[in-house]
Amino acid sequence: MSNFQLGLIIAGALVLIVVVAYNAWTTHRNAPKRPRPAEADPAQEPVARHEPAFDGAVLPGAGLAGAGLAGSGAEGEAEPGFDGHAVDLRDALDLPVPTAERRGGLDPLIDAIAPIVAEQQVSGDAALAALPPTRRAGSKPFAVEGFNDAAQQWETPQPGQRYLQFQAGVQLANRLGALNEIEFSEFVMKAQGFADAINAAPDFPDMLHEVARARELDQFASEHDAQLTFVLRARHAAWSPGYVQQNAARLGLVAGAIPGRLVLPAQGPGLPPVLTLTYDAQAAMSDDPEQSAVRDIVLSLDVAQVHRSQQPFARLREVAAALGEAMDGVLCDQNGTPLPAMTMEPIAADLEQLYDKLDSRELSAGSALARRLFS
Repeated sequence: MSNFQLGLIIAGALVLIVVVAYNAWTTHRNAPKRPRPAEADPAQEPVARHEPAFDGAVLPGAGLAGAGLAGSGAEGEAEPGFDGHAVDLRDALDLPVPTAERRGGLDPLIDAIAPIVAEQQVSGDAALAALPPTRRAGSKPFAVEGFNDAAQQWETPQPGQRYLQFQAGVQLANRLGALNEIEFSEFVMKAQGFADAINAAPDFPDMLHEVARARELDQFASEHDAQLTFVLRARHAAWSPGYVQQNAARLGLVAGAIPGRLVLPAQGPGLPPVLTLTYDAQAAMSDDPEQSAVRDIVLSLDVAQVHRSQQPFARLREVAAALGEAMDGVLCDQNGTPLPAMTMEPIAADLEQLYDKLDSRELSAGSALARRLFS
């Protein structure tokens, strides 16, 4: 074998080694990032929490519209920076918890109510047995309450209690629209059936008046409903579900009831989450999640569901910035356009105006009535 042939063999071997090494490096570089074994603890699964689903809605104001749907002014290539605007989540956890409200049952502000007076006292058990099997009139919640003389308040009929006065009500509007004539008629039928069962007489409001109120309330709700949505997209390597969960857990997010959903819990029990993080549910349910590739995660805030004292938008910005830095991601709108930092301040200003308008209508964000109306 000549020296020339030997040289070709050696050169070919070196080229083969370089190609194999390059392919191995490329595969490793593009593999989904996994949680660090020293920090991941598969034995400790986050407790599942139940939270309301968020449906899409049009955001009021140019600033709000630019947040979730089409970032106005987002044509620049500047990456989202949050210098000077960060809020420490540890400090945010010390914010005052909103005062619990007694309002939240039937309320003339958002319900059409029919008083029902029985001829004699009715036991709570009998009232419960007389309730219709469904608690909706069309797409609107329907409810019956009894007046507890001892507690001097309206309540859902309770076993062992006795009531002389009742009221039946149907919600005037929700995110499915305003109460219409057909739904009002169904409400009348359900309330009349309950009244007949307990030997009582109902006094129904005028249908046309209540339907007109429902349309006006629905118009207000449509103009002041805001749901902010941001997308955090991987710059280079994708993420595994475990990697997403690990980084989100450091910021206080816990697993939700749906695969691929994490939530930042509110401070009070039974309240909707402050914000939600979602990613591909199929990746979360994969037989081998650590081999699944997640390139986008979605951060959402349902403004009307969270009290303004919890600073939900500031906390969303803090979570987005922290995750972007830790996971090498870029904040985008739903179309994948990077959002520069300048888009955040107008959104924050628009939100403050929105909060003020909701307060003036006695439908403050995070209140029981607001949570019912914007659901």
